[in-house]
Formats: sequence, structure tokens, C-alpha cells
Amino acid sequence: MQIILTGVLLGGTYALIALGLTLQYGVSRIMNLANGETLVAACFVTFWLYTGFQVNPLFGLLIIGPAAFVINWLVYWWLLQPLVNRAKHRGQLEVDSILATFGLLFLFQGLMLLSFGGSYFNYQFLATPFTILGGSFGLNRIVAFLAAALIASALYVFLYRTDRGTAVRAVAVDPRSARLVAIDVRRTAAFAFALGGAITACAGTLLSTFYTFNTSMGVLFTMKALIIVIMGGVGDVRGAVIAALVLGVTETLVASLIDPGLTLAANYTLFILVLLFRPQGIFGRRPA
Repeated sequence: MQIILTGVLLGGTYALIALGLTLQYGVSRIMNLANGETLVAACFVTFWLYTGFQVNPLFGLLIIGPAAFVINWLVYWWLLQPLVNRAKHRGQLEVDSILATFGLLFLFQGLMLLSFGGSYFNYQFLATPFTILGGSFGLNRIVAFLAAALIASALYVFLYRTDRGTAVRAVAVDPRSARLVAIDVRRTAAFAFALGGAITACAGTLLSTFYTFNTSMGVLFTMKALIIVIMGGVGDVRGAVIAALVLGVTETLVASLIDPGLTLAANYTLFILVLLFRPQGIFGRRPA
């Protein structure tokens, strides 16, 4: 039970990472390979705010989230919008965006290496034991999970209970049909990309409260987010959350019962099984 609960707590943070990529790819059709670098940058900014200015990481979300939204909005309009304009179909846009964000990955990683070096960083925040069902867990992990659940719930309400959220889902389903009901597809896609970046940054802030990080680990989290997005179904928020919890529990089970070095292998094994037996994802539908 303690292993499963630990996996669920970890999966809650993974869910936010995947939700960010789900919005960016599912709505904007941008496969953002620099998604993990956004997360790592948020880890470092949180570390800097906490150790340098004693800003509580939870309050830091109010700074880092909006800042990431603005930065991702600018990245979309300056770098990615020209690719959208020249793309003749979605396939071309996906290929071009992969190449563009692949270069962006190394740019961000180089800037962070220049600023922080290649060392590992962590800090002590709510690092006290907390008992649940007879098991002892770090209070920081529990707080991070609750904050992630709150953010994910707010996103769900926004997407399924507001007009703007309905517009975002409409663009994800069919951009051409969305134009017929007066939805500004360009602005909605830019908004979704920026919102996805902000959610990923919030995930980085929460992850930094209990995770040791460095400048080169962004690629690992990008791959985990991609696995979760495919497992859950592209563009499906519910599927991304469930897939993230499954991935978190799987990693914890393998690390605790077999070998911590095999967690990445377990991730890809799970990914391959999904591609073989349910390529449309947990809630996805087979094409007609």
C-alpha cells in the first residue's frame, strides 16, 4: 500500500507535466520537445526564489505560472506561428515544429548550463514525515500532489465548463469547423500553447520541492510526458491524468521491488504495450 501511495503522489506531479504537453500538441499541433526544459527552468527559478528571497514555492506558483505563460506566448508568436502559416497540412506542421523545438531545447539547456552549471540542486521544503494509512511520506510530496490535483481540477473546469475552454476543445477536434462558429483559431492555439507551458512550469515548481534536479534532465521529462500523452489519448485531459498515475505507480513498483535502474525500461515497455494493443489511448476512439 505504501508503494502504491508513493506512486500515486509521484503520478500527480507527472499529470501536470503531461497536461501541459497535451494542450500544446492536442490543440496547437506543436510537438514541443523543449517542454522538459520549461519544467527544469521552473525548478531553478523556484530554487532561486526560495534560497535567495525566502519565497514559499506555493506562492512562487503565482509568479512562475504567469511568467511562463507570457514566455510561451512569445515563443509561439515569434518562432512557431511562421511555421503554422507556411504549413500546408498538419503533418508538415508537426515535422517542422519538432525540428524547431528540438533546436529550442538545446538553446534553453545551454542558457541554463551557463547560468547554473551542471551540478545537482535541491532544497529543504516541508521535509517532515507525514503518516497516511500507517505509511510515512514526505509532507512536501503530499502538498505537491494536492496542489497538482487542484490545478488539474481547475483546468478541467475551465475546459469543460467555460466558453473559452469549449473553444479550445473545438480547435483540438477540428480547426476548420471551429472557424465556422467564429472561433479565432490562431489566438486559441497560441493561448493553448501558452497555457500548456504555464502548467508545465507549475509542475516544475512542485517537483522541485522534493526532487533533485539538474540542467540536463529536461529530455527525460519530455519523454515521460510524451508517453503519458500517447497512453491517455492525444488531447484528452482525463486520459492524461489516469496515464500519469499508472506511470507513477509503475515506476515506484519497479524501483521498490526490482531495481531502480529499470524504471526507464519499465516506462518504455508500458509505452510499447499501449502502442501495440491500444494505440488510440485510454479514452481515445479508433478511427472510423
